[in-house]
Amino acid sequence: MRSRLATGTRTRTPHARRARRPRGAAAKVVASAAVAALALGLSACGGDSDGDKDKGEGAGGKEDAATVRLPKLDGEKVSVSAVWGGAERKVFLKVLDEFEKRTGAEVSFVPAQDPIISFLESKVAGGQPPDVAMLPQVGAIEQAVANKWAKPVGPEAQKQLDKNYAKGWQDLGAVDGKQYGVYFKAANKSLIWYNTEVFDNAGVQEPKTWDAFMKTAQTVYDSGVTPLSVAGAEAWTLTDWFENVYLSQAGPEKYDQLAKHEIKWTDPTVKKALTTLGGLFGKKGFVADNALQTEFPASVKQTFTGGDQPKAGMVFEGDMVSLAISETKAKVGTDAKVFPFPAVGDASPAVVGGDAAVALKDSKGAQALLTYFASPDAARIWAEAGGFVSPNKGLDLKAYPNDVQRGIADALIEAGDDIRFDMSDQAPQSFGGTPGKGEWKALQDFLKNPKDVAGTQRALEDAAAKAYKKS
Repeated sequence: MRSRLATGTRTRTPHARRARRPRGAAAKVVASAAVAALALGLSACGGDSDGDKDKGEGAGGKEDAATVRLPKLDGEKVSVSAVWGGAERKVFLKVLDEFEKRTGAEVSFVPAQDPIISFLESKVAGGQPPDVAMLPQVGAIEQAVANKWAKPVGPEAQKQLDKNYAKGWQDLGAVDGKQYGVYFKAANKSLIWYNTEVFDNAGVQEPKTWDAFMKTAQTVYDSGVTPLSVAGAEAWTLTDWFENVYLSQAGPEKYDQLAKHEIKWTDPTVKKALTTLGGLFGKKGFVADNALQTEFPASVKQTFTGGDQPKAGMVFEGDMVSLAISETKAKVGTDAKVFPFPAVGDASPAVVGGDAAVALKDSKGAQALLTYFASPDAARIWAEAGGFVSPNKGLDLKAYPNDVQRGIADALIEAGDDIRFDMSDQAPQSFGGTPGKGEWKALQDFLKNPKDVAGTQRALEDAAAKAYKKS
């Protein structure tokens, strides 16, 4: 393909964190219906039977026909920047390759560094912003608009959004009523993945509550396998751990208040959530060794390599886990299965994230890319590869490679406007999305010393107070 990889530093997988606050329908409480849809979708996830394979292949043929007409851009150079690395980058390059074939444009991928807003600031200052940036948080879109970098979505892209996206997802990409972002990649961040051989040998079932989850972990430990792999080297995973416990335990109203810093991180609800999480992280033998040096892909791979004696029996994170599993010999649906994050309070939590395409140049190529990303055509390519969930209603579920992915995607679509966006993605960049600072550092320190709840709260509040004051 002609997509050229621009030079850059190592990028991280999934999502950075930032921003201000949720807006509109997308900021609503996650309804019990959404949680029920998730549970129903996942409970229907069985193995990868031959029938499942046929369904995946059924996404070819007529399903592969273009659903949107793209302009001819022969000779035009278009650049796209994102924080994706590893397997995610490889698949995204295939998505861009199809755009090249259909338009004649020449697309280059520019690896972004974390935090992406700072990376883009340097590019803009140097007079070389990418045509399109994939922004992994609500606040990054708001900052790009505030800095007058972002360009509004054009009419053709808007047509695709109106046709294929729930209003909640459109609202997440809008600022002051004007559309800027196209959410191309979504993430259901309330999932626990497990090694089926480990569960079978331990004689345990998928737990539905936190108490049952802790008992399951103990039984797995007693069977001779460390229960959990935690990717502590990438602190965004730790924010996701906290958010799921907090949302389920404290409830959506408190979740909204904490996300906006309307209540302090020294609040009793935060103490309760950290105490609950510390009971897991601090339990001797429950977390695989060297968690603070374990990056996300490694946390997944050490759960699904080694047969029935892996380094860990379970790993927490979103649907993107399946992409890392695909780089092992394990098969999603048979060797690797998934259950909703257990209910710590009255109901299981449902936290989502996402990456939005935003144009940073007034060019035909940039707008054509937004149109392409808003169509089912681009989403289908990544969906077929796995490790991806799209909020695009127009994407046929047959495109997903197995029942597990189909169940996750269907639940996300069924949730409609009732989505709860990742809390740290709603925080100012310096607090919720900067390596070695703010929430990331505080939670890594907490993983190292889970008994220091009070100290962690003070560190979180000190950092938050400074960050929100500047935002």
